[in-house]
Amino acid sequence: MTPDERLDATFAALADPTRRAILARLSSGEASVAELTLPFNMSQPAISKHLKVLERAGLISTAQDAQRRPRKIEGVRLGEATAWLEEYRQFWERRYSALDDLLGQLQAKPPRSKRKRH
Repeated sequence: MTPDERLDATFAALADPTRRAILARLSSGEASVAELTLPFNMSQPAISKHLKVLERAGLISTAQDAQRRPRKIEGVRLGEATAWLEEYRQFWERRYSALDDLLGQLQAKPPRSKRKRH
C-alpha cells in the first residue's frame, strides 16, 4: 500500500463516529468484540464490520489470547496521519504569523490626513 493509499484508508476509517469511538475505547486497553459491542446499539456482526475497516486501515490489530481475540490500537498509521496534518498546521501557522506581522505594521503607521492642502 502506498503512503497516499494508507492516508486514504486512515481518514476513511476515521470518518465514521462509531469507529472513532471504538478507537477511543481501545486507547485505554485491549478489548474483545463482545466488550466493544457493549456501549453501542449494534449487533456483534455490525461492530465486526467496523473492526475490519479499522484493521485494514492499520489502526488496530488482533491478538490471540487462548480463545479470546482482543483488538488493540496501533499507533503507526495514526502517527502518519498526524505527521501529514502537522505539515498543514505549520503552513497555516506561518501564514497567520505573517498576517499578524502585517497587521502590526499597519497599526504602527500614523494615520494619513484626509484633508487636502492648498
